[in-house]
Amino acid sequence: MRKSIFNFLFLLPLFMMTACGQSNNKQNTTQNKTMENVISKPENPYYSNTDTTKLNISDAEWKKVLSPDLYAVAREANTERAFTGTMWNSETKGTYYCAACGLKLFRSNQKFTSSCGWPSFFEQENKNSVVFEKDNSFGMQRIEALCGRCNSHLGHLFDDGPEPTGKRYCMNAISLDFVPDGTVAQNNKANLETIVLGGGCYWCVEAVYENLDGVEKVVSGFAGGKVANPSYEEVCTGTTGAAEVVEITYDKTKTNLDEIFKVFFTVHDPTTLNRQGADVGTQYRSVIFYKNEEQKKAAENIIAELNSNSVYSSKIVTTLEPFEAFYKAKDYHQNYYQNNKNQPYCEMVIQPKLEKFEKVFKDRLKKK
Repeated sequence: MRKSIFNFLFLLPLFMMTACGQSNNKQNTTQNKTMENVISKPENPYYSNTDTTKLNISDAEWKKVLSPDLYAVAREANTERAFTGTMWNSETKGTYYCAACGLKLFRSNQKFTSSCGWPSFFEQENKNSVVFEKDNSFGMQRIEALCGRCNSHLGHLFDDGPEPTGKRYCMNAISLDFVPDGTVAQNNKANLETIVLGGGCYWCVEAVYENLDGVEKVVSGFAGGKVANPSYEEVCTGTTGAAEVVEITYDKTKTNLDEIFKVFFTVHDPTTLNRQGADVGTQYRSVIFYKNEEQKKAAENIIAELNSNSVYSSKIVTTLEPFEAFYKAKDYHQNYYQNNKNQPYCEMVIQPKLEKFEKVFKDRLKKK
């Protein structure tokens, strides 16, 4: 998974205990980081300009998400032709990132124009951004330079660079992404993605996600089943096959699928079949309607992780169903908690869920 799940696995049992009415005086903390990508690569789920967590991804998986040219250099240590493009002699101020995983590698003030025809630097961004291994290929003794996060091949290190280091980081341009200074990630449609989730009553799930930083919009409605555009009353009969769900629109530069799913598996019980508390029926089933393979795989990964670590006393019964259509519920169902805080259901059912969410994810709440 793109982020370490250790803290989440540690905190979730604490949440489950307090949700069952047991006291817990320990303060919950979370290490979730705000994602602030300046480069968007939705086809590459491992790419992040802020996450420095080490990656251990197979070459087979990298081959699925990298272009053939980048894969040949990054994972097979090929070398591109010299004088490729303009990066080798560019003097534009900015930042250079690993093209495979997004790690920050160099700044433009660490770069110099050499005659070798490849982008050259005399110093790396920090001691962990680039790592090194001996390379005795082709009958030569060289020092290979690798990305400190994903271990992708970048180029080689030589001792013929300028002062103050005397080093020359000879990099393949295709291994680098460059962002000029002053470029700001734009919060536009290209950064937005939607996911449809069902975790019992949609009023509860909606109230939680409306407070998560990075979530742009939450809409309550219905998905699944055999009836087009069903009414609330029809869904409540349990005969349509539809589930109460929320459609979450989120900014991929501020949050990600991992965090969306961590919240999901924290605020409802995924081990009770067709039931959440007193709400019983297939319309209250725990379900993820995936829109693409990335969403499906991320869901499969976190479910497998939770089951293997026995976070719950029973196996997770959350179903993964291909998304077909979402039908918005009537207006009085939207923002239900915000508009009806004094109603008994809101006070007794929604408010406790919201309070637990705010404790576990306190560093990820929207600023009010």
